[in-house]
Amino acid sequence: MDNRPIGIFDSGLGGLTCVKEVMKIMPNEDIIYFGDTGRVPYGTRSRDTVIKYVKQDINFLETFDIKYIIIACGTASSAALPFIEEEYATRISGVLYPAARGAVRATKNKKIGVIGTSGTVKSGKYIEAIHELLPDAQVFQKACPLFVPLVENGMTEGEATRLIAEEYLKELRDAEVDTIILGCTHYPLLTDVIREIVGEGVALIDSGAAAADFAREDMERLGLLSDKNEKGTAKFFVSDSTENFSELGSMFLQKEIDGDVSFTDIEKY
Repeated sequence: MDNRPIGIFDSGLGGLTCVKEVMKIMPNEDIIYFGDTGRVPYGTRSRDTVIKYVKQDINFLETFDIKYIIIACGTASSAALPFIEEEYATRISGVLYPAARGAVRATKNKKIGVIGTSGTVKSGKYIEAIHELLPDAQVFQKACPLFVPLVENGMTEGEATRLIAEEYLKELRDAEVDTIILGCTHYPLLTDVIREIVGEGVALIDSGAAAADFAREDMERLGLLSDKNEKGTAKFFVSDSTENFSELGSMFLQKEIDGDVSFTDIEKY
């Protein structure tokens, strides 16, 4: 057993959907969350830039003597994690493999859709991960760059959001996928709109929730779960203004943020 905190980071606020699931399934764990709000989004950056940012994010979290890191960001998981994970002694997991595993388990017709940022889609890492698990799967990808700003501006429903979602999802619907990976941790907040467009018969895989489930399994295997009896604490750090974080963050957590929110100069790391 290990009572040190878990580190979780994302390019912004979306990783809080993963935090929500960690709090639900591992309520006794302490959490340090970093949202790189000053440099969001990662999805439009080059791979080298994303790798640089991810290393700084990890270096910052490691100042807290953490026991495990979850990269709750689709772009960082796909574009950076495969290239940096062996550089660190701390165990690091992302959203890529857990979400791919969830999709493979859910699909019946072996037609799987992936929606994500441009960076996630361009990396092709979801295709690789799915084919490693299910070689004859057909994978259809679609970049949805407007979804993140829609969510962060509170536009998770309404006619404009529905029209944009219909345009993005048309190819996947026409391909008759029966499973879609929500390859960005912002996207679960658009579940109702996505569900309305693709129908009840399509399984939607929440990559943040899948990452939390995998992390719990992994930590149990490694003997890293906390044995505390009391509820875990949460501390939140951002690389830009803290003023709007609590309000917007509560939307992702689906409850009030009751932990500390602090600014950090991530470029120092």
